Amino acid sequence: MANNEELKLYNSMTQQKEVFKSHIPGKVSMYVCGVTSYDFSHLGHARAAAEESVLVKDLSPRAMFVYLAAIRQTPDSLSFSFLTPSFPSLALRYLQHLGYEVTYVRNFTDIDDKIICRANELGEDPLSLSSRFCEEYLVDMNDLQCLLPTHQPRVSDHMDQIKDMITQIIEKDCAYSVEGDVFFAVEKSPNYGQLSGQRLENNRAGERVAVDSRKRNPADFALWKAAKPGEPSWESPWGPGRPGWHIECSAMSAQYLTFKFDIHGGGIDLIFPHHENEIAQSCAACEESSVSYWLHNGHVTNNNEKMSKSLGNFFTIRQITERYHPLALRHFLISAHYRSPLNYSVSQLESSSDAIFYIYQTLQDCEDALLPFLEVSVKEGTGQNGNLVAITADAQKCISRLHEDFENKMSDDLNTSPLLTGVFQEALKFINGSLVMLKKKQQKKQQLSLIRSVTEVKKEVTEVLRILGLLPPCTCAEVLQQLKGKALKRAGLAEDDVMRLIEDRAVARKSQDFKKSDQIRTDLSARGIALMDVGKETVWRPCVPVEKEEKAKTAVEEATPPPQTASS
Repeated sequence: MANNEELKLYNSMTQQKEVFKSHIPGKVSMYVCGVTSYDFSHLGHARAAAEESVLVKDLSPRAMFVYLAAIRQTPDSLSFSFLTPSFPSLALRYLQHLGYEVTYVRNFTDIDDKIICRANELGEDPLSLSSRFCEEYLVDMNDLQCLLPTHQPRVSDHMDQIKDMITQIIEKDCAYSVEGDVFFAVEKSPNYGQLSGQRLENNRAGERVAVDSRKRNPADFALWKAAKPGEPSWESPWGPGRPGWHIECSAMSAQYLTFKFDIHGGGIDLIFPHHENEIAQSCAACEESSVSYWLHNGHVTNNNEKMSKSLGNFFTIRQITERYHPLALRHFLISAHYRSPLNYSVSQLESSSDAIFYIYQTLQDCEDALLPFLEVSVKEGTGQNGNLVAITADAQKCISRLHEDFENKMSDDLNTSPLLTGVFQEALKFINGSLVMLKKKQQKKQQLSLIRSVTEVKKEVTEVLRILGLLPPCTCAEVLQQLKGKALKRAGLAEDDVMRLIEDRAVARKSQDFKKSDQIRTDLSARGIALMDVGKETVWRPCVPVEKEEKAKTAVEEATPPPQTASS
């Protein structure tokens, strides 16, 4: 797959799409803010809804938009954005597909107030607790087919770099030490607010910033925190303590990517204050510091309601993948554009699971159908002049359309939302239609052309799946079996139960008790198990539970006004 389209990315700094050009031709440097590792990975990001009324009060129009977009879609007291691992992984895969050599850095915040609090609750060492959840996070990311970053630095391993950067900032007269704490002097940053639109005069003590009479300006933020009893600490020129939150990303991005790099990503809620403060302190340490493209992803709502810990409507990745295949979850994640809010609902996960099953059933059917022809196609698949038998015009059109549609949409700010519908579905339909044709008698040349046509279309389909992270390192048959296993768990059934019901239905049909046979089928459909009669055999496959389909249909019908008559 080659791409003739220019990649355009939405830059939060300029608030517009821009043609992507890396600092070094052929190479991309990317930093993404990672997780604060004190619990299993959740579906949302931390933000207390109670703060909204006082925090929004004096925001500039642009900052208000940024803040409302974040607070409306994010929960309180969770650890990180669930979408964050999805969109950098997608960007990484596509950049690699375009031929770039990507250096991708994603950090772990392994020392933080939340970590210390949770460790105290559990009676565990904070660094031990955070290390444990770092490893659990990597398990979740592997399940979701997220490629590993080039570097995964942890704050606790980079204290020297952090202290060196703080020293540089102090030497530039942009920070000051007070009783073992070090604060960044925001007034020394002339462009403060350039990313978020936040005006410096709006940062009044007690509204969005902590009250601390030792600060020269209420908006000044901590670079180094003096040690407190019972907390981990490190020696420094200002006394024992630990880093503030913002400085860690500036120090680690500079360590692995230098002060100039291409892409910085994170959740929309990080625009202010985290990324705004990153810019200020990085530019203070090095005037030439710059990030070319700031990318921010939207967050997840639950049934169109803000996720929150207090409402109890949030989920961990582990909870979801207990019941749904990780591929179904990844399909769900890329079903919306990365900058858009994504509404989590069981019905959408069911639909994604059904879509993945259809994709892999098509690929498996293709493999099974082509297997008997494999030896023949290898021996006889070339003409007298040694050239391969040409694929059909319909196959060529299908491949071209799929290729063009994929590249156009991915080049347009990684627009994945329509990718697995429309043209992609047409390609699957082409494969299934061609498999029916293969069963019919036809001339050898036509047969070979059809075999090669199906093979080439399948190759293009799997390439799309690979780039989207929907092609795991196992066979189609294994994926289908795993999907069926998850469906049985959701239905509360064992496969033996389903086979017994299939047998009961066959007996009922044989005795012409169609009411009972129909009821068995209906009951299973309501639990997400579809029965299909194939010749004299009955097989089953997962499906979207019929009751959920009907509820969704009813909701749409109720929301649709009746057509007006001529008399009205």
